[in-house]
Parts: sequence; C-alpha cells; structure tokens
Amino acid sequence: MSVRSDFIWFDGDFVPYDDATVHVLSHTLHYGLGVFEGIRAYEQPDGTAGIWRLEPHLKRFLDSLKMMRWECGYTHDQLRDACLSTLQRNGFTSAYLRPIAFLGHGEMGLGARGNKLHTVVASWKWGAYLGAEGMERGVRLQTSSFTRHHPNAALQRAKVVGHYVNSILARYEANENGFDEALMLDGHGMVAEGTGENVFVVHDGVVSTPMVTNILPGITRDSVMDICKHEGIEVRETTFGRDAFYTADEAFMCGSAAEVTPVRELDRRQIGSGSRGPITERIQSIYLDAVRGRVDWMKDDITTA
Repeated sequence: MSVRSDFIWFDGDFVPYDDATVHVLSHTLHYGLGVFEGIRAYEQPDGTAGIWRLEPHLKRFLDSLKMMRWECGYTHDQLRDACLSTLQRNGFTSAYLRPIAFLGHGEMGLGARGNKLHTVVASWKWGAYLGAEGMERGVRLQTSSFTRHHPNAALQRAKVVGHYVNSILARYEANENGFDEALMLDGHGMVAEGTGENVFVVHDGVVSTPMVTNILPGITRDSVMDICKHEGIEVRETTFGRDAFYTADEAFMCGSAAEVTPVRELDRRQIGSGSRGPITERIQSIYLDAVRGRVDWMKDDITTA
C-alpha cells in the first residue's frame, strides 16, 4: 500500500505531496500531542466520491481538539470542504482520508504551548485493512499482554496521536506471535477493543459490545448498531470478559479502516463454526452496500461534493 497522492491540503492550501513536510523539531513528533481522524470515501453508483459519515468524524475531530485545549483555526464547514476538495484534487472516487492537527516547531518541553497548530488533510488508496481474506474468512486474534489506557490516564473519547503507541505495541506482539490482530483488555480485565477497532460478540442472536467507558466511541460502531436496530437484531452495550469470545456463536470487529471484519478465533480457540457467521455476514453486507450508496435508508450518511 502506498500513501502517495498528488496533493495534500496543508493549513488551507494545496501543496504537492513531496512538499508537505514538517520540521524534525516539531513538538508533536517528540511528545505525541496531536489529534487525527480516519475517514473513508467510496465510489457511488453515479461514479462520484461519497464520504461515509463525514459529519460525525469532523465533530469528533473538533471535540478531540477541544479536549486538548486547542482552538482549531478552521470551522466544521471549512474542514468538510477540505476533505471533499482533497478527493477532487487527487481524482479519487474511493480513498482513505486523514485529517490531522499537530504542533509545529518552536518551543520544546512538555509545557510548551506557543507552537503553531497545523491542520492537514491527506488522502490515499487503501484496501481491506485486515486483508481481503480476513473480510470473508475472519481474522485470528490474541489477547494482548498490554492493557488499554485507563479512562483517567488518557482521554479515551479523544483520538490522540500518542494513544496509539499502546495499540502499536499490542499489534506488534500479536503479529509476531502469528495472529492477525490483538484484543485489548482494560485495567479491570474486561474487553475494551482491538488496536484500532471496536469489537462485538454474538450469543443466541444477540449482539453485545463494550460500553463507551474504556473505548473510543467508534463511528463505524454506531453504524453497526444502526444496522442492527433497523434489522431487528438486539444489541446490548455491556461489560464482558474475554471468555465471551470463547463461547460466542460469532464475533466481529469494526472501524473506518477495518470496516466490518469477522473474527474466527481468539487465543487459538475457535469461535462458532470458525468462519464468518450469518449475523456478521448480514451486517457486513448491509454496511458495504450502504457506504457505496446502495441502501436507501442510510444515504443521508454519505457526503458528496
């Protein structure tokens, strides 16, 4: 996968890809204080680009900035235009969008607050995050030895650059042990999420997912819950341990990058039949149709130019 494009929106202007650079002494590079979003655009039936749930993504981006006590130099509408224009400028009809805000160079140290806040929107082509095979067969997870951040140690509702060191270490560990992805527990040993995905388990036709206390409130998670409600599938937001996966009929992960990905195994224990289950397949199919403008009742979740 290449992240190259022709242009990147950088502080209000489009600059060529190779010119979108930052100084090595940029504050965020050293301390991890930055916020970002991951958003997907999909080609619509008329051949145009449609961004899935752009409005809630931008709201979360601005909320993350607020939690960092930063004033964004751009309005919600300006950021929306930047995302749409970035797709158009690069000729993308399907792409991944990365808005990010970070502190540039100037002062150094943990107390520095006078550095310029930069805002960027980049885009690139990105296929199945956990692999095309994983979308159909399901992925294999390992419960991580790394604990998810405590809600009072890091602001879990904010999508902060530095938070993802925790995720990277867990992902490395899982991959080096032969698994596709990690399942992360919180400080009480309860299921939190994947390294970059929310998680669901299915027991006797009921879909369960962790409450928004120890997790990032995922926008794809909300979409999945909307689909379940529309389809008459009961959803429970509750607390559960890893053993809920061991005894589940089905399990799946979701996220803007991961979309809806089945889970076939946790800690070398087969989940259900060991392949994508019928409820997971139903939700996945509706979601992948919805983002491409093929589900009438979800068309309002798509933003086009």
